[in-house]
Amino acid sequence: MFDALAERIDGAWKKLRGKDKISESNIKDALKDVRRALLEADVNFQVVKNFVAAVEKQALGADVISGVNPGQQFIKIVYDELVKVMGQSNVPIAKAETAPTVILMAGLQGTGKTTSTAKLALYLRKQERSCLMVATDVYRPAAIDQLITLGEQIDVPVFSLGTDADPVEIARQGVEKGKEMGVDTVIVDTAGRLQIDRDMMGELARIKETIQPDDTLLVVDAMTGQEAANLTHAFSQQIGITGAILTKLDGDTRGGAALSVRQVSGQPIKFVGEGEKVEALQPFYPDRIASRILDRGDIITLVEKAQEEIDIADIEKLQKKMAKAEFDFNDFLKQMRMIKNMGSFSGVMKLIPGMSKVGGDVLEKGETELKRSESIINSMTKQERTNPDLLARSPSRKSRVAKGSGRSEKEVAKLLSDFTRMRSMMQKMSQGGGMPAMPGMPGMGGGMPGMGGMGGMFGNSPQPGFRAPKKAKKKKSGKKKKGFGTL
Repeated sequence: MFDALAERIDGAWKKLRGKDKISESNIKDALKDVRRALLEADVNFQVVKNFVAAVEKQALGADVISGVNPGQQFIKIVYDELVKVMGQSNVPIAKAETAPTVILMAGLQGTGKTTSTAKLALYLRKQERSCLMVATDVYRPAAIDQLITLGEQIDVPVFSLGTDADPVEIARQGVEKGKEMGVDTVIVDTAGRLQIDRDMMGELARIKETIQPDDTLLVVDAMTGQEAANLTHAFSQQIGITGAILTKLDGDTRGGAALSVRQVSGQPIKFVGEGEKVEALQPFYPDRIASRILDRGDIITLVEKAQEEIDIADIEKLQKKMAKAEFDFNDFLKQMRMIKNMGSFSGVMKLIPGMSKVGGDVLEKGETELKRSESIINSMTKQERTNPDLLARSPSRKSRVAKGSGRSEKEVAKLLSDFTRMRSMMQKMSQGGGMPAMPGMPGMGGGMPGMGGMGGMFGNSPQPGFRAPKKAKKKKSGKKKKGFGTL
């Protein structure tokens, strides 16, 4: 999302390299590039104007720090201002003193509001907060069915009264049902509406007045650019929202929404959606987004994503296998699937500092190679996965695997070669006390074993301050009751 913006700002600070200090003359071109970059990213004009003025004032008044060149000093000032524009820190979801906490979801049609409702419910479940979702969208065909299906998928119950009931009454009864069940949080999904539709906006206002939500979140499509900020402002004025969820942050949007919403609307972005999967919802951290924009990566988010997929006990077993060169294709496949569960390969890679400069074609190739390797491994027998040497010694086995996977024998041989070399390297790293590396990507320059393995983020034990979340126990499904599905 921020690739073009990052590239422009990177070009701006390069103009200050080799300078002894920041001066009014040498900063002009850099600021011009920053201004252009932000406008091209569809950031609100007034936000851009204030931002550039603040950066200029800070840069010209900055004390020269020993050992820090002007370019680095400029980047630090830009980073601080980006964080300030986006809201300084994460604003957490509300939590009422007496349960349940009531969250009202609002937004235009087609912004991904119903999906975001389910994503939020799953996120809260991971925080060990029980949830009930309430379906009040009686206008869009199959909207209630969609929420019920999503509820079944994430094991969160859904309350509904069908399409003939009044949405205000559904919301009221839904909150009462939440109190009766003793859940921590009730999330009320509403119908999409336009801010110019007085009747629909009036209905939303009545729902809000009836259920008195602790948080009113507006779901906004990041693809709308700076209009997202104007939309948030309009809803805030008419309804009174407490924050926004920015969806489609993984798309081709230019980033203007993320940089404009807080300043234009006065309301914080609380969450961002970064994919179609129901797990793809992350809290919005201004400092992490600023780091991504400046191509400094986002290691903290990468670690958090990995923690959701990694079992520390598995890591310790893996390290022992590496030390004995017993790492096999089963382990390789397991780690590849872990990467897939964390999101797209390109999305994960861009969280690593400096990786945003890697061309999209290279990252695409990495995604392709992961799929190719997985198809080849899936065509192996259990014995071959456990003992890769069986394949290396048998041309007939390689031929059979190639046919089964729809790949050439040359591709199978290359996977074996890369895997053998990678396993040897991992053994040396493990014996030398180094971090275990992520399996290499065959076909990408002989693999990428130095990717900084996900296991290596944790070492031999969890890092202080990072605790792997417990896996939620799957509840047994019960019988459905009228107006309420125990999913």
